[in-house]
Amino acid sequence: MWATCGVLRTWALGLARSRGTRAYGGGGGVSYTQGQSPEPRTREYFYYVDHQGQLFLDDSKMKNFITCFKDPQFLVIFFSRLRPNRSGRYEASFPFLSPCGRERNFLRCEDRPVVFTHLLAAGPEPPRLSYCGGGEALAVPFEPARLLPLASNGRLYHPAPERAGGVGLVRSALAFELSACFEYAPGAPELPSHVRWQGSRFALTMDLAPLLLAAPPP
Repeated sequence: MWATCGVLRTWALGLARSRGTRAYGGGGGVSYTQGQSPEPRTREYFYYVDHQGQLFLDDSKMKNFITCFKDPQFLVIFFSRLRPNRSGRYEASFPFLSPCGRERNFLRCEDRPVVFTHLLAAGPEPPRLSYCGGGEALAVPFEPARLLPLASNGRLYHPAPERAGGVGLVRSALAFELSACFEYAPGAPELPSHVRWQGSRFALTMDLAPLLLAAPPP
C-alpha cells in the first residue's frame, strides 16, 4: 500500500511545489493549501475532474489536456480508491475522497466523478466501458439497456461502481457514437425508448434516473 501511496504523493507534491504553497480560496468559502498537514503525518490534496474525465489539481488556473494528469498508474490508483467523503472535512465542497494511508485526496467534479471515455469491444470478451484514463484497469461491463439519456442537460449516463456514486457520465464524443444505436418512439423525439446493440434490441430501463436525480449537485 505504501508504495502505491508514494506514487500519489510524488505526483501531487511535485505539482504543488511547482506552483508554490499558496492558500487557495474556492467557492463556498472553502480555503486550503495543497499538501497541507492538519494532523501529524497527514497530508491533504485537492482535485477536480471535468466532464471529459480529465483529472486536475483543483487550484490549477488552466484546466486542459496539457495540465491534466495522464499517467495511467496514478489514475488507476486514484480512481480505484475513490469513495464518498465521510471524513468530516470538506464534505460539502469535495464530496468524494481517494484515501491512501494517511494521505487524503479530496475530489470534486463538474458532473460525476466517473466519466466513461472509451468502449473496449475488441476480442471475444464482452464489451466494457473504460473510465477516467485507466484503460482496462478502470472498466465496467457495458450494459446498453441501462444507458440513461437525460433531456435536461443532453448528457448520457451509465452504471458506475457503487463506491463512486453508482452512476457515471459518458464523455460527449463516446455518447455521440452510442447515440447512433438509439431508437425513438413515434411522437417522442426527445428521449429514445430502445437501443440496438450487436444485433439485439433492448428497451431502455431508465432505472438510473432516481439515483442520478437524488445525487446532490456538483
